[in-house]
Amino acid sequence: MTTAYRIIEENEGQEIASFLKKLGYSRSIITSLKHGERLLLNGKKARTVDIMHSGDVLSVTVEDETEIVPNSSLSVPVCYEDDDIVVFDKPYDMAVHPSLRHYDDTLANYFAYRYPDTTFRSISRLDRNTSGLVMVAKNKLAAAILSGNPKMRPKKLYYAVVKGDISEEYGCCGEIIAPIARESDSIITRMVSPEGKYAHTVFKVIKSSEKMSFLEISLVTGRTHQIRVHFSHIDYPLMGDDLYGGSRELISRHALHCGEMSFIHPITKERITVVSEIPEDMKRLTEMI
Repeated sequence: MTTAYRIIEENEGQEIASFLKKLGYSRSIITSLKHGERLLLNGKKARTVDIMHSGDVLSVTVEDETEIVPNSSLSVPVCYEDDDIVVFDKPYDMAVHPSLRHYDDTLANYFAYRYPDTTFRSISRLDRNTSGLVMVAKNKLAAAILSGNPKMRPKKLYYAVVKGDISEEYGCCGEIIAPIARESDSIITRMVSPEGKYAHTVFKVIKSSEKMSFLEISLVTGRTHQIRVHFSHIDYPLMGDDLYGGSRELISRHALHCGEMSFIHPITKERITVVSEIPEDMKRLTEMI
């Protein structure tokens, strides 16, 4: 990916490295630009310490490398896409990253097929059985800007169906603040523990009945399994989440969906909101409430 910048009066006398850093280029990217002809000033090879002047044209080439096996048999809907980012609507029962058990059936494998020669850089993540929106950066610069600044990270709204009438105890809304740690004898399961990391979940009740409650959830922090652990901790486990005490009688996976993502575009600085409808298996649960 090559990007050209025309230098304006505001940047007169500025070093290239300083200019790029303010744009959001990470230290590792700036270091990589020292090799080959990845940095050109007015068409000539430049160094990161060179000084720029008003009217100059700086060309920056950031190269991607891909190592993930492409899989053309997969299909994942795209909710938003441009030259820098793509937001997928990931189905449940699909992991985001490859692993020993899921080597070629992940979102990353589909990305490798759809965008050959482009490195997979997920900005957000979801558990395998959580459905909904996942953002992936198409280049190093977009990834560095979105990951390097907490203010630029996407804000997400989740929807969940939990066991029981949570409104009896919490009313129309509530929050859960409880530290989360990994269980000592498991590499997967998490638990609320005084030795854990601070974790904060906020929720609103959309509708509830004696058997189930349908919730809108936002995360102040982003710990592994945070929503699942927190609602299990207060005795309202997610429906279908048998890992944390939920019943699979009415749904075969934990009833959790990332349904809205709002973010500031890393390059254009435009504010964008993307939505995803709740899938049918969760919709059937909400109709029983």
